[in-house]
Amino acid sequence: MEAESQPVKTERASAAQNTFFFSGLMILLALLFLLDIFLGSVSLSPSEIIKAFLDDTEGTTRTILIRFRLPKAITAVLAGIALSVSGLQMQTLFRNPMAGPYVLGLSSGASLGVAFVILGFTSQIPPDAITGIGNWALAAAAWTGAGLVILLVMMISSKVKNIMTVLILGIMLSAGVSAIVSIMQYFSSETMLKAYVIWTMGSLGNLTASQLNVMLISVAAGIAVCLISVKMLNALLLGEDYARSIGLNIKRARFVVIAATSILAGTVTAFCGPIGFIGIAVPHIARIIFRTSDHRILVPATIITGAAIMLASDIISQVPGSDSVLPVNSVTALIGIPIVIWVILRNQRNLDIF
Repeated sequence: MEAESQPVKTERASAAQNTFFFSGLMILLALLFLLDIFLGSVSLSPSEIIKAFLDDTEGTTRTILIRFRLPKAITAVLAGIALSVSGLQMQTLFRNPMAGPYVLGLSSGASLGVAFVILGFTSQIPPDAITGIGNWALAAAAWTGAGLVILLVMMISSKVKNIMTVLILGIMLSAGVSAIVSIMQYFSSETMLKAYVIWTMGSLGNLTASQLNVMLISVAAGIAVCLISVKMLNALLLGEDYARSIGLNIKRARFVVIAATSILAGTVTAFCGPIGFIGIAVPHIARIIFRTSDHRILVPATIITGAAIMLASDIISQVPGSDSVLPVNSVTALIGIPIVIWVILRNQRNLDIF
C-alpha cells in the first residue's frame, strides 16, 4: 500500500513544484512588462503613467505610452513567445538540442522572403508605406522563405544522421540564402538598402498598428497549433518508430510542425528583423527550470520564459539612464551564446539531451 502511494506523493510534489515555478515566472513576466513601459529616454513617474492610462485626453505622456512603449512591450512579448516556441518545436522535430530558427537558417529564409518584398516587388515603396494587405504579403513571404529552408534541412537530415553535419549544412544553407540577399542588396536603391540594413539589426519599436495586428493574429494562430499538437510533439520526441507504433501519421505531423514553426519564426522576422539565439536558448532554460521534456509542461513554460527574456532584452537594449538604444539582436546574442556554449559542453559526447 505504501509502495502504491509513493508515486502519487511524488506526482503531487512535482505538480506543486511546477505550480510554484509557473507562478514565479508569471510574476516576473508582469514585473518586466511594467518595467519595460516605465523605462525609456523620457522619464515618467508611476503617477503620470497611471493618469495617462485613465485619462482619455491626448497629451505627451499618453502619446508616448499608447503609441510607442505599450506596442513595443506587446511586440517583445509576442516575439519572445513565437521564437521560443518555434525553437522548441524544431528541437523536438529534429531531436537536436542545437536546432533553432537562427541556427538552421529559418531566419535567413524568412529574410529572403522579406528581401523579395522590400528590395524586389516593392523596390519603389518605402517599408513604412506598406499597410493593409501589404503587411500580410510581407508575412506570407517570410513564412514561405522559412518553410522552404526547413523543408530543405529536413530532406538533408533524412539522409545524413550525424547531428553536427546537419548543423553545418544548415549554416551553409543560411550562408547561401544570405548570398542571394546580398546580390539583391547590390542592385537595390540606396534608400531601400539603408532601410533593409536597419531592418536586419532587429527592432521591437518600429511596428505600425496594422503590423502589430497582423503579428498578433499570426502568433496566436501558430501558438494555437502548437498547443493542440502537444501529444504529437511528445510522440515525436520519443522517435518516429514509436510515433508510428501508436498510430501517428508522421508526414502530417511534420507538416503541422513545419507550418506552425514557419508562421511563428517568419512573422517575427518579417516585422522585427532576424532576432537570434532566443529560439535555441529559451527551451533549454525552460527544461532546466522544470526538469522535464513533457510538452504539456514545456510548451507553456517556454511561452512564459520566452516572453520574459525578450522583455528583459528590450529593457537592456534601451540602456537605462541613457538616450542610446542598442539593436535588440545584439542583446539576445549576448544572452543566448553562453547558454548555447553550455549546451555544447554539457553534451559534447553525443550532443543529445532528449
